[in-house]
Amino acid sequence: MRENPSQFLQRSPALPLVELRQADRSSACYQQHTHDEFSFGVIDQGHTLYRNRGQALSIGVGSVVTVNPGEVHSCNPAAGLWSYRMLFVNAHWLGELQREMCGGHLDYQCFPTVTSEQPGVRARFDQLFFSLLAVDATLAAETALVEIVQPLFSHQPPAEPVRHPGVLQARDLIMDQLDANLQLETLAQVAGLNRYQLIRSFKREFGQAPHACQLDARIKRARAQLQRGECSLNGLALDLGFADQAHFQRHFKLRTALTPGQYRAFYRAA
Repeated sequence: MRENPSQFLQRSPALPLVELRQADRSSACYQQHTHDEFSFGVIDQGHTLYRNRGQALSIGVGSVVTVNPGEVHSCNPAAGLWSYRMLFVNAHWLGELQREMCGGHLDYQCFPTVTSEQPGVRARFDQLFFSLLAVDATLAAETALVEIVQPLFSHQPPAEPVRHPGVLQARDLIMDQLDANLQLETLAQVAGLNRYQLIRSFKREFGQAPHACQLDARIKRARAQLQRGECSLNGLALDLGFADQAHFQRHFKLRTALTPGQYRAFYRAA
């Protein structure tokens, strides 16, 4: 584990399917972004404005927040510094656990709310976080994880979202050509919509306009590459379609509160 003055990031030595992040008296802000994983955590100090699912909530010490895979969200400390701990859990693993608990055939169920007020969840989170940091606590960590997530989910499977097929095709084009400087008109033609309809449909379906969706996908691809540590920062920036390394670094830090070099260093140290 490698630390900077305000935060650390690492894979759990007990359960590598979980990533831990902790910030201590940090002033970091997070622009709108998404994760491929489920994430949930607690605020240990300070207050922050948490935006998710069309809600803007002021949350503080003891609040438990939840984020589903693909949800556009942001967190910005209201004033001064804040401290928090977050866990990022592999969505495939958690989907399998949900099918064991509740049945059904969906890939996964979503957290029903953006915060949790269930009694005792904070104490269970503290125990889980401690277990995840231990090298020889695999059974304890996995047991604690199962016990904390089970009550956080609704037992009723959510309805399948109705999505415009053309919008999905436009997003697929973005994902297939992440390095390309795509034009809005091109995406609109693929979707069979005009440019205004495309932007409106993207925001309704994915919570972001096409360009923001492209940037978010590029940063998630960069995180995966940096975790493996097998690329130069400048080469990665160009491969993902950024104008230069500075452009890449700016957008990466807006969404992760770390530079690409700092992010890669955490994983090299681990």
